[in-house]
Amino acid sequence: MGNYMTQHTSTTARPLLGLAEWFQPGEQARVGQVLADLQELGVTELRTGVSWADYCTAEGKAWYHWLLPTLAAQVRVLPCIAATPSVLGSRPKASAPLQHPQAFVHFIDDFITDLGTHFEWVELWNQPDNRADYDFTLDYGWVKFAEMIGRAAQLARRRGKQTVLGATSATDLTCLRTLGERGLLAHFDAVGIYGFADEFDQDWENWDTALEAVRHVLGEHNAAAQLWLTAGFSTWQFDEFRQWQEFENVVKTNADRVYWHNVQDRDAALPPFSDAHAAERAGCFGLKRADGTPKLLYRLWATYGLDGLADLSFIRRDLDSAAGRYTLITGGAGFVGTNLAKRLLSEGKRVLVFDNLSRPGVERNLRWLHEHYGDRLQVYVGDIRDLATVRQVVAQAEAVFHFAAQVAVTTSLDYPLHDFEVNARGIVNVLESIRAQPTPPPLVFTSTNKVYGGLEDLQFVLDGSRYMPTDPHINAHGISEQRPLDFHSPYGCSKGTADQYVIDYARSYGLPTVVFRMSCIYGPHQYGNEDQGWVAHFAIRAIEDEPISIYGDGKQVRDILFVEDLVDAFQLALKHMPRLQGQAFNIGGGVQNTVSLLELLDTIGQYKGAEVPLTFGPWRVGDQHYYVSDITKFSQATSWTPKHSVRQGMAKLYGWLCESRGLDVPTFAGVEKLVEAASKPAKSVKKVAAVKV
Repeated sequence: MGNYMTQHTSTTARPLLGLAEWFQPGEQARVGQVLADLQELGVTELRTGVSWADYCTAEGKAWYHWLLPTLAAQVRVLPCIAATPSVLGSRPKASAPLQHPQAFVHFIDDFITDLGTHFEWVELWNQPDNRADYDFTLDYGWVKFAEMIGRAAQLARRRGKQTVLGATSATDLTCLRTLGERGLLAHFDAVGIYGFADEFDQDWENWDTALEAVRHVLGEHNAAAQLWLTAGFSTWQFDEFRQWQEFENVVKTNADRVYWHNVQDRDAALPPFSDAHAAERAGCFGLKRADGTPKLLYRLWATYGLDGLADLSFIRRDLDSAAGRYTLITGGAGFVGTNLAKRLLSEGKRVLVFDNLSRPGVERNLRWLHEHYGDRLQVYVGDIRDLATVRQVVAQAEAVFHFAAQVAVTTSLDYPLHDFEVNARGIVNVLESIRAQPTPPPLVFTSTNKVYGGLEDLQFVLDGSRYMPTDPHINAHGISEQRPLDFHSPYGCSKGTADQYVIDYARSYGLPTVVFRMSCIYGPHQYGNEDQGWVAHFAIRAIEDEPISIYGDGKQVRDILFVEDLVDAFQLALKHMPRLQGQAFNIGGGVQNTVSLLELLDTIGQYKGAEVPLTFGPWRVGDQHYYVSDITKFSQATSWTPKHSVRQGMAKLYGWLCESRGLDVPTFAGVEKLVEAASKPAKSVKKVAAVKV
């Protein structure tokens, strides 16, 4: 058999590594996606289920005659046979023992004849000591199972196939011993076991103990079979860090082969493959979620390769109560959190960064913080939806900054329940954890200007390259906190809900809380995309010679605030918390730091020395032609004003983006001319396909 491939040359002996994924008839598209995922991860081994019950139907047989050749064209397939046809079972269900065990032998013979050219190994049944797969209460002692599996293994070997005994539990070896006592282990080239640490296996100890016990049983019966593991960890309680850690434990074992279960979570809207897959916990073992978005393990594996995973020690869980109190930053590995952590750590303070690392690239921020401030930095990779964990990290906090959020309008429209769970339930978890403390720490929460909706009642006029409000007060000062709330999109609703919870907990429980309704923030450590961090997104696309897409005409106006100025505001909010408690403040660059999209792109083009190619798409529902924060209220309360102009801030951002890519940092000696050029009407632009603002 061949070996798996990684993005790095392997320096450590590992088991042969594969993935497990079950498919159902009609899932051609998902098969294609899983194959693409395997290719991205460098995996060439796939364990997949074959339902005998389905194969007995014309539709099912056609499906497997498409599936196995399709898979085998790209990977080495291990078909795992299971599911009794109801008419052949002692009871009318897929987990029933057979009335006549010889029927399975005939099926294996036919299956090898039909599709044997596409596989070298065949696994005979799946989890015979799991009642959902094989109801051993109807076959005490596994007598019928032993007869069925033993005869089938002999037949498969005669047909030139290597055989795998269906995986049994690593913590309950009764079935394995029973088969050994009947002399059947000699008919198998490999023995499969499965283990799901702290998930289904409540007596779990560790893999070394489990493997030693299995090898002892094999030795008792003089079985020379290889030992193959199927393992996994469910993220049904949002613990993606633990999934990664359990994966690392499994691939360090001395098993001959490991199949990690599985590639993608089960879509709850689809019927399960079997009763064993029906529970919520069972549907969340994937490296990816049901919607196809990658979990932590997948992203790290795809980015750093298997060997690279060992170099990510900065991704960890620190929770040492003896080390003293800290400032807690939820979402602390993100752009804003990293800059705040940098400031606090450089001042000698202790910081705990709490983040689930769900956004691509943020682990680079975490690495940077670790390398520069490791002695005072604590890290806890966890999820804001996990109340027990939130309570733990809040318990030692002397101040809390809550940035953890689902931040994309587009994502909220596609997955509103997820958006609600993270943004609305997440803030209640934080507030309740703060309220439970003897001395509740102060909380600064970052809301959004989207709580004011699309501003459809305002009138605007076109002034060159930008829209301007006709209302003279708004034109002079921007949008104030007196503006009525008007939530648009699930994102607006969830953030607005969180916004109001924070204010009400100050009123109802006396908690020291402040809300920042933020405009567009930009600066170093921002990995922007078209749905979030659009200022950095523009600059990144320009630096990497990629075209930029804009929804609308590009004349939308925003006030943009350099992140260092935002950090100043955070610190002032804590300093003045007794007077600010229970209030919301609009925070942005204000009327002195406004820019239209086209103006900003013209400036970036000047930095780059070349015009940036653009494309234009239709306006998005709820998009604001103009949003500028009226920062008067916070400025008067704290004497805060932004220190960086658009010119100064963009020069720092553009320089950092170049430097972080190993490119020459441009000099900005002519920046005055660039700003002057940016204030003029936009030039005609090339049309090359759209960014949300």
